[in-house]
Amino acid sequence: MRRFTIALVLGAVLLSPATLADEFTGTDVDRWQSEFDSVAKKGRELWTSGAVGTNGVACAQCHPNAANTHPETYPKFQKQLGKVAQLFEMVNWCIRNPLQGAALPADDPKMTALVAYIHKERKGVAIDAGKH
Repeated sequence: MRRFTIALVLGAVLLSPATLADEFTGTDVDRWQSEFDSVAKKGRELWTSGAVGTNGVACAQCHPNAANTHPETYPKFQKQLGKVAQLFEMVNWCIRNPLQGAALPADDPKMTALVAYIHKERKGVAIDAGKH
């Protein structure tokens, strides 16, 4: 009886929707990478154009190729904000201050594109939250 119960539980776990939800194909991965690359490309366009501010200054003027943004260290304490912050909050600080623009909501497609571009430039760097 015990073996039957174990087999039944194991079968239920292996066939559960949660287990099946993790299945994906190479085609899925290719599509997801293509979608990410497309959004990151839009982020680079925003990063280099000055379009998110009002004074013509572009993110790339201070951070060419997203240099010195260190997304792998967020969340971390940011002196400018006086608190532990997420990357998008620091991006908004830069938009509001050097670029003299309006802050973007965290889920704004422009913010998603900017953050995707920053992360793409730092791909492969180990996550080290809180590091300065």
